[in-house]
Amino acid sequence: MTGEIKICGLNTAEGVDAALAAGADLVGFVQFPKSPRHVDLAQARALSQRAAGKAVRVALAVDPDNAALEAILAAIDPEILQLHGHETPQRVGEIRRRFGVGVMKAIGIADAADLAQIGAYQACCDRILVDAKPPAMPEALPGGNGLTFDWQLIAGLDDKAGLMLSGGLNPANVGDAIALTGVDAVDVSSGVESAPGEKDPQRIAQFIEAARAAFRQRAAPSANEKAKSA
Repeated sequence: MTGEIKICGLNTAEGVDAALAAGADLVGFVQFPKSPRHVDLAQARALSQRAAGKAVRVALAVDPDNAALEAILAAIDPEILQLHGHETPQRVGEIRRRFGVGVMKAIGIADAADLAQIGAYQACCDRILVDAKPPAMPEALPGGNGLTFDWQLIAGLDDKAGLMLSGGLNPANVGDAIALTGVDAVDVSSGVESAPGEKDPQRIAQFIEAARAAFRQRAAPSANEKAKSA
């Protein structure tokens, strides 16, 4: 299979089933009460069990303390913890060592200066999610705001290993995002919803189909390469 696709913010059994049926590689469960995609630990446990063995399970938390992380890990049993707050590289490394689970750090990108964060976190986490930096408004969420950033910033990076692209992706633009940036993984939440926190099975399927097609297209040998090998 070429490329990885994550459907985040799943909060119903129907949403999880739709993501799995469409072929999602990763599924995400949000632990952040201010988000319309938040699920309590009991709900998260049931949804995670539904996806166990069928997709990589990701638990998203925002600046969690150790007690919160212990509760999240016990309930969701995720393969990956997604840290979406202001966690420092030192804190990310501490979490990774203490809990022995894969860690993905989300980084907000608005301009070229923000790219320096990638190098700062690469040594202390397993993956990095590059997302649009939240707007400077009190009501803005750490992620899931439906905003894009300049993808050319990512296209210009020499090393894209371990990067997952997020921020304003949807079925209509994910193909262009993959082609332009050259990333091997994408993440979507609000872009496959009919309303905040309400996943649309048809949009999930459309997103995964479009992303998968773009990954296949990029992996296919060009006409020139075929001619040279003939």
